[in-house]
Amino acid sequence: MKPLILLLTIIFVFCSVGCSNKIQTEDTLSKHDVDRLRSLKILDEKEHLYKFYSEFKNSVAGNFFTDKRLATYWLDEHDKSKSKVQFAFYKDIAYIDTVYIAGSTYCPYMNIVKNDSSSFKVCVDGTKEEITDFFNGAISQWRQSKH
Repeated sequence: MKPLILLLTIIFVFCSVGCSNKIQTEDTLSKHDVDRLRSLKILDEKEHLYKFYSEFKNSVAGNFFTDKRLATYWLDEHDKSKSKVQFAFYKDIAYIDTVYIAGSTYCPYMNIVKNDSSSFKVCVDGTKEEITDFFNGAISQWRQSKH
């Protein structure tokens, strides 16, 4: 019985933290958050960040799209070797799949498949309209860059 209670508590805490996060823009992110993206080399000085979402806290995790790329990061606070920073410039993306219903413990996501067949996920959560707006905005930027 104790393992079940522990599991339910962990799921509740994870969902409470993850579900309370909002989709942000470059204007609503703190200067510290924007500087972190630049230090990770996933945001250039003149690059415009359109939408940003963190499934935890911005200092640890983030997913976003700009006028040049889609990106995601997870910075492990205890073991730097487990940190992961991934991005793709639009010209390097072969296709994008969207998954709106990803299961009860996962956020909706876009699967970004690069021309070299590697892939990564960009996660986002919110209302159905907010998620759709994020996905459509990212896909629109990608399509515009292909022309």
